[in-house]
Amino acid sequence: MARYRVGMETRARILEATRDVLGEQGLESATLKAITDRAGVGAGSFYNLFESKEAAVWEVLAEAITAVDPDPDGHGTETVDDLIAAFVAFVTGETATLARIHLQLAGIALTEPEVAAPIARSHARRVERFAAAMQRDDPDLDDASAAGHAEVVLGALTGLAMRTVMAHDFDLAAAAAGLPRHPRAAAPAVGQSS
Repeated sequence: MARYRVGMETRARILEATRDVLGEQGLESATLKAITDRAGVGAGSFYNLFESKEAAVWEVLAEAITAVDPDPDGHGTETVDDLIAAFVAFVTGETATLARIHLQLAGIALTEPEVAAPIARSHARRVERFAAAMQRDDPDLDDASAAGHAEVVLGALTGLAMRTVMAHDFDLAAAAAGLPRHPRAAAPAVGQSS
């Protein structure tokens, strides 16, 4: 029992060190050595608990995302507004540094397949949740329309998040408030009249 407790305490120290290093130095400086030095553990202890440095980084990011999740237990009760508010909180709240790391990883995913897989899984899960929330609001909305509009909303939110990172005076919450919550509320396509 004592060995398990020590392992859990070491794991918690490594995750805290990973948070600190990411927050203070960013993704580029989050080396295994920086994390283990901050945690006060050797590389062997780290690898007994984590498969890789990236595994610790992903766990820290997952915790940050869960911290602002409007329905962390997965009851399917969140609305599109709840999900947008959670996204805004992730990007602008206490987890803002980790949100920037997540955006960096999304960029890295364009060229590194091992990073692309978890980013793609995370994105697919968000699309599912947004689409499900849209369908709870409008049960007549078909799966393809809901998923398509969820992609549009998430693409817009990601773009707005990038703008927030580049222009600190940008009001993400106000911009996100203007996004159409439902496909039928979306602006007409180019060439169509309203």
